[in-house]
Amino acid sequence: MRILVRLPNWLGDLVMSVGFINVLNKKFPDAKIDVICKKGMEDLLDFFPTISKRFIFSKQEFDGIFGAYKFGRKIKRTEQYDLFFCLPNSFSSALMGFASGAKRRIGFKNEGRNFLFTQSFSQPKNLHRAEEYIFLLEKFLEEQLEKPNIFFNVKKEIIKNQIIVNFNSEAASRRMPMLKAISILERISNEFSNDILLIGAPKDKDYVDELCRLLNNNRVKNLAGKTSLKDLAILMANSKGMLSVDSGPSHLCNALQTKVVVLHGADDENNTEAYNKDFVDGMRNGKLPCEPCVKNVCKPYGSPKCLEMLDENLIIEKISRIM
Repeated sequence: MRILVRLPNWLGDLVMSVGFINVLNKKFPDAKIDVICKKGMEDLLDFFPTISKRFIFSKQEFDGIFGAYKFGRKIKRTEQYDLFFCLPNSFSSALMGFASGAKRRIGFKNEGRNFLFTQSFSQPKNLHRAEEYIFLLEKFLEEQLEKPNIFFNVKKEIIKNQIIVNFNSEAASRRMPMLKAISILERISNEFSNDILLIGAPKDKDYVDELCRLLNNNRVKNLAGKTSLKDLAILMANSKGMLSVDSGPSHLCNALQTKVVVLHGADDENNTEAYNKDFVDGMRNGKLPCEPCVKNVCKPYGSPKCLEMLDENLIIEKISRIM
């Protein structure tokens, strides 16, 4: 049997999908499992369970709906699949599976894409994202499955005296406001002797550069745009801990069994917080009538007040626990 899985596009969701691949391997031990992964995320596949083949999808090369269909047809010319599982909710992801010619195609009912699947199911509410993916497999197999295992195996060498900090997010409502970020970093620098490493993707570089310029602290190192995902994983695995807003890096750190303090803004921790509870300590302001929300832009206040109001004494206390 050959199985094709369309993996999620975002870093945090991709990390959480490792549980799905783990369970899929157990349920179909003799199957060859191939995956479709967005370009730029493929380094993480080195930490996934056994994958037979990787199809790397570039949105620049295969743009829009037609591009997704074209990419699926390209896969069809390479392999014939018995099963296709679609983890993202987008129409284009389902279309890609349809174009691949897979005999049975399974996904959630979203974006008017039901006709592209041979079996589609309603997406569950109030369920953690990692468990949503397992739920899809449960519905297909018509049996209850084990909880997902969200761990990456990266060799831990020498745990260095450093704490990683990530204040970046795709959404403005989850990105730490600049003045609050400066205040938190100053407190960390005063309270701890650890090196402080600021991380970020290339698109986060301007924000992190400006943060470092305003902070003007030699103990704070700027790594934004300077690490691959694989390098970042190794860095996290060998660090004391991490402070992060709820975004992809917090999930990666958690999956590497390095403890992370997560600062919640416009997100729903019940659905998206780092999954392994033994390695995460989350905190939310919880004093605003709009909390929690999942808006990408903070319309009531302009800037995410829920992050601005976080208690810095409590942040320092939580960092102390993981140090």
